[in-house]
Amino acid sequence: MNTQKCSVVFGTEDLLMSLCNSVTKVLNLATLSQIHYSGMVQRITKTCLKPDIGCFILFDGGFSGLVVVNFSAQAAMELYETYMLNMGMAKADLASSYTSDEVANVMGELMNQVLGDFTSKVRRELQTQITQNQPKMLVLSKQVVLSVDANLDQPEFRRVTFYTDRNNIFYLELAIDRTEFIQLFDFESKEVTDTDALMAQTHESQAAAPQPTPTALNEHEELLRSLDM
Repeated sequence: MNTQKCSVVFGTEDLLMSLCNSVTKVLNLATLSQIHYSGMVQRITKTCLKPDIGCFILFDGGFSGLVVVNFSAQAAMELYETYMLNMGMAKADLASSYTSDEVANVMGELMNQVLGDFTSKVRRELQTQITQNQPKMLVLSKQVVLSVDANLDQPEFRRVTFYTDRNNIFYLELAIDRTEFIQLFDFESKEVTDTDALMAQTHESQAAAPQPTPTALNEHEELLRSLDM
């Protein structure tokens, strides 16, 4: 057995960077602009949904965690508008406010694509499976800060700052169980690099994903009620 391979460890910061790269990869492709994140990461003590608009995604399986993404109104509108214009929509037909249901739906779909890319990398590079809930964007009042707790035994919390092409800001927060993946032997990790193939793979994954059942919707509503929303 090659014991040298046991020194290859994939930990919390590696998972965080992989997730951040999924954010930039999907949003850059969707908006045809340059989204980037800070080279510094914050250690935080909890994850929070904050104004102006944000979402949370719970995942479970090979490891458990929670992702929260908080957008400023300006960042959400920039990403929404550039994405929809790139899809061929006329500017006059676009929603004019970040509080619009259309903006929430589009941003939720983009976050779903981000987590889809991340879960694919987890399966490919770490050889384990995680599942996620459907992201739902929530418009939040400036007076409301909500804490969302996940069932984690030894949680670690991180926050990363992202910048849009116009220097608008949004934040990604990750809560995850302390874990390490140690490579025992070589295996092939093949990444899809062709843009058309990537988009096709994303659409196929979305088409194959099970639609929310009434029970799942009820659970989601109960969760929002537990957050006093």
